[in-house]
Amino acid sequence: MSVLVETVAPGREAARPRPRLAVLHDWVVTVDHKRLGILYVLTGLGFLVVVWVVTGPLFGFSDTWQLVINTGTTIVTFLMVFLIQRTQNKDSIAVQLKLNELVAAMEGASHRLINVEDLSEEELTVLHAYYCRLAEVAKQQGDIRASHSIEEAEGNARAKRRNS
Repeated sequence: MSVLVETVAPGREAARPRPRLAVLHDWVVTVDHKRLGILYVLTGLGFLVVVWVVTGPLFGFSDTWQLVINTGTTIVTFLMVFLIQRTQNKDSIAVQLKLNELVAAMEGASHRLINVEDLSEEELTVLHAYYCRLAEVAKQQGDIRASHSIEEAEGNARAKRRNS
């Protein structure tokens, strides 16, 4: 059993405790996410389908018999969509946090990229144009690793022109 240890950075308040229902929900989602791909679960679901097919003649392949499998698959699909979406959102946030940490830790990196995913679409377009321009300037210099800002790249280009 794991123990949750909360650490608080100096000068920051401790986070409020989460409601028990939210903690339970996270636990259920994590358990389902980790166990749904297990061979036993897939085997069990396959067994249920086989039982349904075998019982077809007993029920005369009636509309009710077909409705049972349709309803079951619809419910499972509905729940799985939300489970998969939540898992993807959690993974996406984790990747963004890791990238933010790398950007913040790299000397010379542009810190304006930290939390870039929170920018509006217009701001992202401006930022994209900025980096396209930076790539053009770096390509003209012949070294795409030479600088990390347009200003620095253009300054390097001017200095090279003066020296040549």
